[in-house]
Amino acid sequence: MRRHAFLVLGLVLAFPWAAGAQERMPHPEHGLEDFLFPPEIVMRHQRALGITDAQRERLAETIKQLQLKIVDLQWQLQEENQQLAELLEAPTVDTDAALRQIDRVLAVEREVKISHVRALIEIKNVLTAEQQERLNELMGRHREHGGMQGPGHLERPEPMEHQGPERRPTGR
Repeated sequence: MRRHAFLVLGLVLAFPWAAGAQERMPHPEHGLEDFLFPPEIVMRHQRALGITDAQRERLAETIKQLQLKIVDLQWQLQEENQQLAELLEAPTVDTDAALRQIDRVLAVEREVKISHVRALIEIKNVLTAEQQERLNELMGRHREHGGMQGPGHLERPEPMEHQGPERRPTGR
């Protein structure tokens, strides 16, 4: 029965109108990959970057703290999703209760994203300007005219305007 509720939830969240609404919403995480460095890339290039023991310790601590935080948040997210599934299983769904529960799910998902971005910022702040420049070179990123170009730069298409149904006057 719970498997059915998760399927229903997946379908609800996957409707095209939901995707269209999400497309129009601003995504603050867009573009972050142009300026921040994933920990696995820093680790891979640590010798070329000349990472010091002190930096290595700070980086390791940042990653460890992120992992601990994410495990806790994953447990919370599972619990919130299970509660949502139980609400959606009912033959008649209490809309207000379901929407309150969706808010709880989204709050945990938001905290996951914030935790990731916080860790990426901390990683960048551990690196010197020279190490950041060298890492950008190693990643194939090149700064041109204030932006990033090269293989590390992802082109982002402009969001499409939502083409909803035409509205006709009702004569009221």
